[in-house]
Amino acid sequence: MRLNKLKAVNTNIDINEYLKYREEIKKTMPHPDWLGDFDSDALTNLLATGSKIWLFYNNEEFVCSMMSIPSTNKSLHRLSLTDYNYNEVIDYGPMFVNPKYRGLGLQYQMLQYLDNYYQNQMSYAIVTVHPDNHYSINNILKDNFMLITTKQFTRGIRNVYLKKL
Repeated sequence: MRLNKLKAVNTNIDINEYLKYREEIKKTMPHPDWLGDFDSDALTNLLATGSKIWLFYNNEEFVCSMMSIPSTNKSLHRLSLTDYNYNEVIDYGPMFVNPKYRGLGLQYQMLQYLDNYYQNQMSYAIVTVHPDNHYSINNILKDNFMLITTKQFTRGIRNVYLKKL
């Protein structure tokens, strides 16, 4: 399945719809805590400050979603990336795929989509992932991210990956 053949929605996102999809996906995950857990208010604030959400559909059926979050000095400090200018770094936020469509390479395609989208806007991309999430790590490494550090956060341990766009 090709991501570019799906219907992409990235404006006027219905946050409740996004949250519904995320919760449905989490129910199918062996480790639901690996997926980002923003509430409605946090998502509203993120979208108001430059974050983007994409929802992809096959006809009217939800297939997958991805998010990007502009970095801040605070977020880069938390990730031990203080040598970088926050205006030049984009965080590839939560990505999830409908179980019906897993195993079709969609996460890797979403990474490539974001790379192309931000290539002329940002200098670097970051992503965090649980160290045991081998499927995601394989896609991240395949997309030329490099492991920078491993950090303990409130929601658990995460590897921090960085790549030059």
